[in-house]
Amino acid sequence: MSTQGERDPRPAGQQSDVPAHTHRARRGRRRALVGCTLAVVVSGVGWLVTRPEPGDWAPGLGPTGASTRASVPAIGAAPAEPQTEAQSFTADRYFPAQRGIDLYDFKAKRTLTKQGPDCAETLRDRAHDVLHGAGCQGYVSVGFSGLDQPVVTTVTVLRFADAAAAAKAGQALDGDHEALAFLVAPPAPGSPASAPLPTGKPLTSSRVEAVGHYVTVTVSRYADLRAANPTPDGALDAATRAVSFTAGAPFAWM
Repeated sequence: MSTQGERDPRPAGQQSDVPAHTHRARRGRRRALVGCTLAVVVSGVGWLVTRPEPGDWAPGLGPTGASTRASVPAIGAAPAEPQTEAQSFTADRYFPAQRGIDLYDFKAKRTLTKQGPDCAETLRDRAHDVLHGAGCQGYVSVGFSGLDQPVVTTVTVLRFADAAAAAKAGQALDGDHEALAFLVAPPAPGSPASAPLPTGKPLTSSRVEAVGHYVTVTVSRYADLRAANPTPDGALDAATRAVSFTAGAPFAWM
């Protein structure tokens, strides 16, 4: 009769040549080895279960989501510094050249830009400083040229510390929009360096809007500075509405 677990059973009545204390030592070592192996396996399973990664389908299965690998920054890559409001207040951000205007039956492309922290640069005449003491912190001016109509439009966006200051400045500019300069595109190649200006005050359409702590001043006129309107009425108003809305939209929720 053999005993389960013995590889070399002896005939009944015959004793093993190995002393009993040696058997006990071997069994102790085997038990210790099995115990260590189980401890390693259990600890490994516990680490997997307690260390789920974002994007895993189930905890402990590892990073099964593609978003996890994408979210790991490259070694040695420095995070981009966030821009301040003043730094991000640029013509290229809010009025990129590749994005024209197509709104209210007015199509136009960007032709000129000007920007800076000194709002006095927007004035037609510094002696007539309608912005004096208003707390203006910076400006962006953009010129647009109509594609289907001989209409040019300038919009100037002024930035203030708060909505109250912007509203006060907007009221001052609402009755004096001509205090701000109009951006004039340089003459096209081959055109006369200077052309006689028409007599009389040119037709214009203007709109002043306080949007949050910004003020937009939009003015449209005909490219030839005509004082009469031989084209259907509403061309200037459509241009002013389209550019004014485009200018104010990015600041409506700021």
